[in-house]
Amino acid sequence: MRLDKNIETLTIQTDGPVTVAQSGAPEAQGSGVDQPAPPMHPLFPGRRFISTVLDVFDSKQEMTGHLIGKYLQRATMAGFFVGIFFTTYFALVARFAAMPDVPGAALVGKVLGSLTFGWALVLIYYTNSELLTSNMMVVSIGAYHKRITWLRSLKILGLCLVGNLLGGLVIAVLLRFSSVVDGDILAQMVSAAAMKTGYLTQGFAGVMDLFVRAILCNFCINIAMLMVYNGKLTNDFTKCVIMVVAVFVFAFLGLEHSIANSVLFLIVGLHGAVDPLLAVGSIAVTILGNFVGGGLLIGLNFAVMNDEERHHPLVRLAHGGSKNLGDYEDFEDFENEDPAEKGYCGRIFGPISAHFILSPQD
Repeated sequence: MRLDKNIETLTIQTDGPVTVAQSGAPEAQGSGVDQPAPPMHPLFPGRRFISTVLDVFDSKQEMTGHLIGKYLQRATMAGFFVGIFFTTYFALVARFAAMPDVPGAALVGKVLGSLTFGWALVLIYYTNSELLTSNMMVVSIGAYHKRITWLRSLKILGLCLVGNLLGGLVIAVLLRFSSVVDGDILAQMVSAAAMKTGYLTQGFAGVMDLFVRAILCNFCINIAMLMVYNGKLTNDFTKCVIMVVAVFVFAFLGLEHSIANSVLFLIVGLHGAVDPLLAVGSIAVTILGNFVGGGLLIGLNFAVMNDEERHHPLVRLAHGGSKNLGDYEDFEDFENEDPAEKGYCGRIFGPISAHFILSPQD
């Protein structure tokens, strides 16, 4: 038997007659059609998020094993997007900062720049490009569920970092041989690079400041990706708004993103305006902070929070049988279960807890 499936039709070919069934095309990515989200599990509403992320992780693991070239291409595109939109951010900031006679012009420029920069994440998501900071969440969930070892997950992150830097380098080289960032724009970039490397010259307090800013930055990025992956959002416009707002928050607050900073250092570095050692040190601290914010606070935290095999003790006590309450679809399913499966505690305490946990709540 051969199974061919595309977005329009489902064709099953056997030794006998061929049957073709029209399957109603699923919602295409980017269609913006608002479809009702499927119901969530009452006890573990985040398990669809975990399942989706694990599917994404499996594809990344496959690509980094047998399709490394294509994986690097996707990572390079992500670096390219970050470079273009981060440059646009500085262009807007510089243009409005050059209007000292206009009250609030600098603030308007920063707001517009931050909003514009947010669309880089949207393009990365919808083009299936590979960004280091969001992959930190993905590999952490994969490692927790033993799809990969923590050590091997470094390969995925390492290849992604290389690709992101290649994309940033392409942008930096192109800008070096153009006048796009001449004048006030380059001055803004040099000033920002000096501030980001300056953390390391301020001792422990400066390093911790950089580290905390990096944590908060990737927390913002990955809380947006959590919302995109959790299955509750089916409208593309809403997804875009969430991603843009998340990036706006970190850009407006001056939080630190390892790939954006790397691209910035590459651009000003080709103009001879940054200390290479301080730049590398700054990126190293930022990567560690980004991993804590995205890999641990979002990835590992939500993996543990939605692990169905480690139920709350009350749920296990209340059930007492060979199954957990999370194995039942609803209260009626629990009531119709074989008493032997429920166990003694399940028959005594189970109906009370099952009613509150499995029954729909207003």
